Amino acid sequence: MTVTEDRDALGALKEREQVAERLLEASARHSFDPDTELDWDAPFEEGKWFWPPELCSLYDTPLWHGMSEEQRIELSKHEAASTASVGIWFEVILMQLLARHVFDLDPTSKHVRYALTEVEDECRHSKMFARLITRLDTPVYLPNRLNHNLGRLMKTVSTTPGSFTATLLVEEILDWMQRLTFPDENIQPLIRGVTRIHVVEEARHVRYAREELRRQMRTCPRWEAELTRITSGEAARVVAQSLISPRVYTAVGLDPAQAVAQVRASAHRRDVMRRSASHLTGFLDEIGVIRGVGRKLWKSSGLLG
Repeated sequence: MTVTEDRDALGALKEREQVAERLLEASARHSFDPDTELDWDAPFEEGKWFWPPELCSLYDTPLWHGMSEEQRIELSKHEAASTASVGIWFEVILMQLLARHVFDLDPTSKHVRYALTEVEDECRHSKMFARLITRLDTPVYLPNRLNHNLGRLMKTVSTTPGSFTATLLVEEILDWMQRLTFPDENIQPLIRGVTRIHVVEEARHVRYAREELRRQMRTCPRWEAELTRITSGEAARVVAQSLISPRVYTAVGLDPAQAVAQVRASAHRRDVMRRSASHLTGFLDEIGVIRGVGRKLWKSSGLLG
């Protein structure tokens, strides 16, 4: 292509309808019904983890070294439930953002039809995560009141590029963690099944959001790009802080204040969080999202080195 508005720092932008058509075809081939796909009644297997130990927030801390294997596995169960709980919260926000995105668009376009297909996917994922939490028999671990209300504010004032940045922020971090989870034979089969379905279907969502964010950052007004940079940095902080509720430590008999302090001091945990977002932050940096004040906010979130 030679038209400047059809290019960005990564090269030529793909035609919107062509991208949507391919994603719709992929959705028709590879979509799942978790209610029938997974064995929800199978008993959990003795000695297997609910989340990879190296992804547990306390891994390789003094508290971790003092815990029994049984207590560590129990913590992995509660952290899996926390991730699923917050996953539902995130996906409810994303569904609202998608609905806002298509409000003014041609409802007969493939682009809109794929957005509605993605909403269908996210509805199934949210129900799947809710059923998993019920099966784990743990509390529902939602963000604290401040972050919950910040989520309400951000989804209300979000720009269109900000909406797609937030979508990628959630989906790519969880995707990185789940890609380590579902192939691991030391993980409970139900968890592996849930994460496999999520990874397969979220790959399409990531493609849709990346392509649209590139287009939006190329064509949006300057003020909208600047606001997106700031709000995305704050969203990064909320996401990173909300993944694991401090209540999981109480549930396994630990002092939550001591546990949170050790997580914050953990070099391993900082490395995990940065690696979980490295593919995303590289992409966002290249297309101009991580700049100025927003870059400082991203660094404070712990997701950007």
